[in-house]
Amino acid sequence: MSKPERYALLLAQMKGLLEGESDRTANLANAAALIHGSFDFWWTGFYLVKGEELVLGPFQGPIACTRIPYGKGVCGTAWARRETVVVPDVEAFPGHIACSSASRSEIVVPLCKDGEVLGVLDIDSRHLAAFDAEDAAGLEPIAALLAALL
Repeated sequence: MSKPERYALLLAQMKGLLEGESDRTANLANAAALIHGSFDFWWTGFYLVKGEELVLGPFQGPIACTRIPYGKGVCGTAWARRETVVVPDVEAFPGHIACSSASRSEIVVPLCKDGEVLGVLDIDSRHLAAFDAEDAAGLEPIAALLAALL
């Protein structure tokens, strides 16, 4: 199955999983588990906007950074830019916040609702250049679906 086909299946599964559930924590926890289990990702989770910081939300993987300031690291940069950020090599990203030395590449997709960023979907891989435009295109509809529930 191609990557776009895998993401289309993931989106359909996500819609079914979230249907009828209104609890934010439950939805984000199940979403993290579904995304993480669908691909060979190192870390999959959410950071939610609280004031001028992103605060750790539900996730799958090893221990993570708890708070990320606006505009800092890959997550804070995606929040500030209001756009998906794909980083092929985290060590080459200026200001990267290393929560785990095992993380080698990263994609961060903002969760936007009514023009406001409510949080971000953050995914890390142990492999260099693990993410590309197909991942962005596949994850952005999922992020939009989740943002609508926040």
